Amino acid sequence: MYKYIKRALDFIASFCGTIVLSPILLILCILVKTKLGSPILFKQERPGKIDKKTGEEKIFTLYKFRTMTDERDENGELLPDEIRLTKFGKFLRSTSLDELPEFINILKGDMSFIGPRPLLVKYLPLYSEEQRRRHLVRPGLSGWAQVNGRNTVSWQEKFKLDVEYVDSISFVLDVKIFFKTVMAVVKREGISSETSATMEAFTGNPETTEV
Repeated sequence: MYKYIKRALDFIASFCGTIVLSPILLILCILVKTKLGSPILFKQERPGKIDKKTGEEKIFTLYKFRTMTDERDENGELLPDEIRLTKFGKFLRSTSLDELPEFINILKGDMSFIGPRPLLVKYLPLYSEEQRRRHLVRPGLSGWAQVNGRNTVSWQEKFKLDVEYVDSISFVLDVKIFFKTVMAVVKREGISSETSATMEAFTGNPETTEV
């Protein structure tokens, strides 16, 4: 039953949240423009919920506040993330303020407040069938994996947690994730992995060999 009212709750909460947070959003727009330049929003295609008719993930445009500069080397290639990620950008990420424009995605129905995080389109061919089940629900602003390590756990563990959420989705679980998310943001936990400023790219699952 909850699955059928979850979308309505998301719409109402994101609509009210956008109105209440509008002064903060305006201030952030000005600060991002001043400190990082244009465009203010970072836009990127991400895979959403699997469409029942086509059997494929619906691709949508994700909105976030930009947190990096466009600094490039002498060959015109973008510099590494850790160089382009400014002090202000790190603040936006550590407080999750860069995620606020995703309220637009929730209003549009691309995303939910709670669900597996939408990753890159290029990862789609790399998932196992079990991992791909994470796309049976709308992606979320926060999720079970985010409150259980975020960027500090391995990709395989992250996908396992995502699938666990899909199999156990409920109002009580969503409320639990919401409050754990608030605590994680306050403590600024799990922002970076051990070897990267954000999270290493997913390159596929380790091959298993029979002995």
